[in-house]
Amino acid sequence: MDNFVRVCSASDIPDPGKAVFEVGDHFVVVFHVGGNFYALEDCCTHDGGELSDGELDGLQIICPRHGARFDVRTGEALTMPATTDTPAYVVRIEDGDVFVSVKESQE
Repeated sequence: MDNFVRVCSASDIPDPGKAVFEVGDHFVVVFHVGGNFYALEDCCTHDGGELSDGELDGLQIICPRHGARFDVRTGEALTMPATTDTPAYVVRIEDGDVFVSVKESQE
């Protein structure tokens, strides 16, 4: 499967919910929202806080340190103090397992 790494079973993450995994040399937070899975770098671009510690609000993750919001689908920084998007990764579900690409989805 190219550069995809199995991180868990789809049933391991409740809907809505999130979990963090090490994929290669990245920490990636995987979100399960509305039956879909998304993955972001587990790092707030404002000051490096772990997004996985934040509250999930619909399709947004709120950084627990200063309240910056990111779109879980794209990594887009939606509110200050973050002004830079966080990397988003491609997710595949195959045979009930969640796989994450280590390559950025924007490339």
